[in-house]
Amino acid sequence: GNSISGLLEKANRQQAGATVFGYPVRDPERYGVVEFDEKWNVLSIEEKPQNPKSNYAVPGLYFYDDNVVELARQVKPSARGEYEITTLNQMYLEQGKLKVQIVGRGIAWFDTGTHGSLLQAANFVEAIEERQGLMIACPEEIAMNNKWITREDVLNIAKTFGKSSYAEYLMSLVDDLR
Repeated sequence: GNSISGLLEKANRQQAGATVFGYPVRDPERYGVVEFDEKWNVLSIEEKPQNPKSNYAVPGLYFYDDNVVELARQVKPSARGEYEITTLNQMYLEQGKLKVQIVGRGIAWFDTGTHGSLLQAANFVEAIEERQGLMIACPEEIAMNNKWITREDVLNIAKTFGKSSYAEYLMSLVDDLR
């Protein structure tokens, strides 16, 4: 599906190569931009290009096959003196083993590299959580929904948070199931 879980599961199933994601933006020149063909093969990735070849930004989420360990050993520090993830992506691209998955409508991605964009992300999360009474990315909720932990585990974890809104939220998860 077009849920974030569906996208991640699809990327994780890919046995060979690497997967990046493409998120449509109005101002691609502010981001790493991915260009791809009709079979989702990546043709280029450029960091903050003056003339973007697409309007798809690359969020900082990557899936790699087992070869990443050997390739990472070959990465040398950049002009900035840092090991760049872009170098790894470029290696997969040169091998023709870099794919893109498009992140569609209904999934929000925020780059939080500026004060304004951090505030936008915070306001979005607050609006969703207040309106729906649901928490975004609550690890205990995710674990319980995936049956990695039990309702009793959630109650025990809730107790460790004392009298807090987080503890109340965890308790409500278990109550909702009754």
